[in-house]
Amino acid sequence: MATGNSAFNEANEYREQARYKEAIESYLDALKLFKQDNDKEAALDCFLSLGDTFRAKGEYLRARACYQKAASIAQALGDVTAQADAHLGKGLTLRALGYWKEAFQFIRKAYDFYQTHVDEEGQAFALWAEAGTWRIKGDVAMALQQFQKAMKRYEELDNKSGMGYCYCGLGGASRIAQDYTQSAQSYAKANHIFKGLRDKFGMAYSFCGLGNARRMVEDYTGAHDFFNRASLLYQRIGDRVSYAYTVWSIATVHKITGDLDTAGTEYTRAEQFFKETRDPRGQIYCMLGYGEIDYLNGNAKKGESTIRTALSSAEKYQFGIEKEYARQLLGGFKTGQGFPFNLP
Repeated sequence: MATGNSAFNEANEYREQARYKEAIESYLDALKLFKQDNDKEAALDCFLSLGDTFRAKGEYLRARACYQKAASIAQALGDVTAQADAHLGKGLTLRALGYWKEAFQFIRKAYDFYQTHVDEEGQAFALWAEAGTWRIKGDVAMALQQFQKAMKRYEELDNKSGMGYCYCGLGGASRIAQDYTQSAQSYAKANHIFKGLRDKFGMAYSFCGLGNARRMVEDYTGAHDFFNRASLLYQRIGDRVSYAYTVWSIATVHKITGDLDTAGTEYTRAEQFFKETRDPRGQIYCMLGYGEIDYLNGNAKKGESTIRTALSSAEKYQFGIEKEYARQLLGGFKTGQGFPFNLP
């Protein structure tokens, strides 16, 4: 007869293999058994793990609900560490939904706790989370600075996985800062670490980053190769969150190389993923792509209208980088120059 603990351990194994669907099913089985036994501590662990797994799968509203439930149980039990973990998870979930201001509040609340209680792993994770939130806000300099701080902490802890994800963060921020050599080097280091750890998600993430680094130096064949490697892994995992950005990148290569029909099809595919995961930034990037395709197909009026819609959305969420990209494209409509744009 299955016990809550056996179901929970099975779920953890599935999650480590990035088999999120099976992990969620096992966590829910475990939660049901823990509730029957009135084991609140175990249920708390289960809600935190469910939050993390739903977040990884891109089901952000369900993730947020799990973190809120975990925070409530943790408060009732007086478990301040679990409360901080729930705050951090909720911050990452809000960030993914575009609410970076609220995300900062929860992430910093968690960091303050980890600092007070000398939880070095927690501090490193919170620094990494904050760095990515600066990236969403559009402050690349602060993102780079915080990723470096998080990297230093993970190096001190000899946490290879944390280092790998910091390298990915540095790779993405460096690309936006137009330092494409540094971006490629960071993603290559991440990929080396993830291969050693057999972390499929990390490998896919870094392959996509390497593809974008190739794209920015106009090596479109090399870019496609890395994007295909990332796609295969994401499809095996069943990921929609990060895979959506890989599909967007593939669409952008087709746009730049003049295959506008394929580009449009791929942007539509990416947009569907972004809508499913409620990612407003991703949807903005797809609108920018549609606007350019319309312009290149001779329908400048429709294209400009789409870009203005993208700008309005970027302003609503106060995404600094995406606002700038939309303005660059609108400048292109005025001058007739720059198309197709190769946005970082």
